[in-house]
Amino acid sequence: MSNTNAAASARTEFAAALNQICSERGIEPEVVLDTIKAAILAAFRKDSPELFVDQEEGSEEKYAVTIDPVTGSAQIKEIETDKDVTPPGFGRIAAQTAKQVILQRVREAEKDAIIGEYEERVGTLVSGMVLRFDGKNVIIDIGRGQGVMPPEEQISGEFYKMNQRIAVFISDIRDTMRGKTIIVSRATPELVKELFAREVPEVASGAVEIKAVAREAGHRTKIAVASTQDGVDPVGSCVGQKGVRVQEVISELNNEKIDIIQFSDNLSNFITAALAPAENLNIDINEDKKSAVVTVPDDQLSLAIGKGGQNVRLAAKLTGYKIDIKGQSGEAVASGSEDDKFEIDTLELSSRVKNVLVKAEITTLDGLRTALEDKIEGVGPKAIEEIKAALDKVAAPKPEETKAEAPEAEDKDQSASEAAPTESTETPAVDAEITSTSEETSEEISTPKTSNKPKAEAAKPTTVDQE
Repeated sequence: MSNTNAAASARTEFAAALNQICSERGIEPEVVLDTIKAAILAAFRKDSPELFVDQEEGSEEKYAVTIDPVTGSAQIKEIETDKDVTPPGFGRIAAQTAKQVILQRVREAEKDAIIGEYEERVGTLVSGMVLRFDGKNVIIDIGRGQGVMPPEEQISGEFYKMNQRIAVFISDIRDTMRGKTIIVSRATPELVKELFAREVPEVASGAVEIKAVAREAGHRTKIAVASTQDGVDPVGSCVGQKGVRVQEVISELNNEKIDIIQFSDNLSNFITAALAPAENLNIDINEDKKSAVVTVPDDQLSLAIGKGGQNVRLAAKLTGYKIDIKGQSGEAVASGSEDDKFEIDTLELSSRVKNVLVKAEITTLDGLRTALEDKIEGVGPKAIEEIKAALDKVAAPKPEETKAEAPEAEDKDQSASEAAPTESTETPAVDAEITSTSEETSEEISTPKTSNKPKAEAAKPTTVDQE
């Protein structure tokens, strides 16, 4: 009777332990049993090395382990003879030696299960919490797993603190020195798409489609939206009543400015809208070369180019066309390409110098000018001369033009709503213009307008600033 109770107790304890490990780690029982078998064989090899002397490396195993899945009893048998060679008292030795091996294999199996789960979630938005810092990498708790956010995937100028909750985009599963790693991002344009899908029901349902996104993370984003259903205003849907929807996205992106424009199949109208708030543009398109030459009135040059060339650069990324900006004199003063990633890409610098600047995290024109006052590591005298010559070629907006057309353009980063004239005969495409101002926060949402002028002009973007 006592033997029966002991067997039942062993069966119950082993089964309970096996089920607990499987449920906690989210792995199959077969994986755990195979891990135990491998650990017992490793312990047997260590305890009886004389039996493995004549076994060549890489040859088939001479011994095999069998485990009773009900009672957990283990036996070691010689494969050729099926002879039981389990040493007396081996159970305790095997348990002690195999413990760490079992734990390690179970951790590996658990990690494989987690990676498999997140491989199916690549390309989605998750909410995570800052767990710790590993050098310049930020480790994010994203549920069952941990995501790594390397420096290139972080928002420029954004600071992270422990236990801070942030939204991140699962961008990739990479093989690293530590095995497969979940890479998350806050710098990718896809994050903006997913945030709008979360905040705007029309985007989530497909009634409004985000056609293109151009982003300089931490500074400004332009998105082009279109409606797939009659009666749905794509821009108004993304803005929301009193700007509540877009404001949620802006807050999540640490007050990054967002321009929302209506997509157009007419390329001239689309480029015009992308270059807003500049007006009265004359566009010459070369579809074969995917380029456009835009002639801009002299008093609109600063608006078309943007601070540090940002407006034309984002417009080029949004439309997929290389855009050259010319004044009425006919001389090209700025250009933007969809390949440009940083402000310094607009300078005529050699790839070697550009790579050194990017490595030193000097990617803006203002930052470059400031850095020139000190010594830049890896940049010699000849490179300094090259940088200064390139900066001299950058067209700076004329003070009188900026003051006449947009008195707050430099302070407000030339937002469409602040730079637009106060009087207009154009017909608003969206009924409301909403302005909310407080002592600490100023939000302004100007809705796009369609022009009745003979020259083709697209809707101005809805621009939201929070400064």
